[in-house]
Amino acid sequence: MEFTTLGRTGLRVSVAGLGCGGFSRLGLTAGLGESHAIGIIRAALDAGVNIIDTASVYGTEDVVGKALQGISRDKVIVCTKASKPAGDKSFSVDAIVQSLEESLKRLGLDYVDVFQLHAVPPAAYPFVRDEIAPALLREREKGKFRFLGITETAPNDHEQLTVGQAAQDGIWDTAMLAFHLMDQVARTAVFPHSLANNIGTLMMFAVRSIFARPQQLSDTMKDLAAAGLVPPELATRDNPLDFLIHDGGADSVTDAAYRYVRHEPGANVVLFGTGSIDHLRTNIASILKPPLPADDLAKLRTLFGHLRGVGLEAPPPRG
Repeated sequence: MEFTTLGRTGLRVSVAGLGCGGFSRLGLTAGLGESHAIGIIRAALDAGVNIIDTASVYGTEDVVGKALQGISRDKVIVCTKASKPAGDKSFSVDAIVQSLEESLKRLGLDYVDVFQLHAVPPAAYPFVRDEIAPALLREREKGKFRFLGITETAPNDHEQLTVGQAAQDGIWDTAMLAFHLMDQVARTAVFPHSLANNIGTLMMFAVRSIFARPQQLSDTMKDLAAAGLVPPELATRDNPLDFLIHDGGADSVTDAAYRYVRHEPGANVVLFGTGSIDHLRTNIASILKPPLPADDLAKLRTLFGHLRGVGLEAPPPRG
């Protein structure tokens, strides 16, 4: 495993981080059960992953807590999140603080390393910054978490206004944001600020569904070509990103996608989700490979650098 420093937190973290939400939720979405989910977490730890990201809304905090039983607390960086409750029109200080307390109970921990305000839309950001963050910093003084983070609502903030501003405000220690082969907005909207202010970054949406489902990628490319946003020839290929797969290049589209995010200046941790131990090992192997060839990187920037909102689908509602 390779390690890096998570911005100004000073935490030494693995470059590959286990995400416990998304479409798979450690296999829970497919009904594989708690013991299976715990096995995935343990396999990740055995592979050298030392940062785990969950959230109250994911429904995985309980299994994370069980998987961490018997493991030295200083060996694992635990991140969780609080969201605006479903149906509420705005964030609430009391609800967020209560969410933190309940997360600690589910995780079976006295503190989490990073506590994040989850899926903050641009319109809510000023209130979150001016009211929620100060209240949470008071909770931090009580020892309930070590560092304060924020995450964007990628499907609803294609210009990354929330994290772009948050990276400049001096309050947040970390930011979780989307960046991938066909959504490169962060290169100009976020990374210059996060690098300048030493904000740790947790990268999501590196693969998600668009690069894992060939038909979705093909259909998306046809739609983009019809709209004049990509060259027409990309719409004629069954695998429109096959130019990335060659000797000296990537082994697959997903391999390319993980490597692309991993080596972008400003990206610290690449989060991946999975419901399979084999898949987990393949993901980690890709994240640990060298950068893509310079010609491929230049082509990706030319073809897709102008796109907005591609491949940022939210996972289905959880029961």
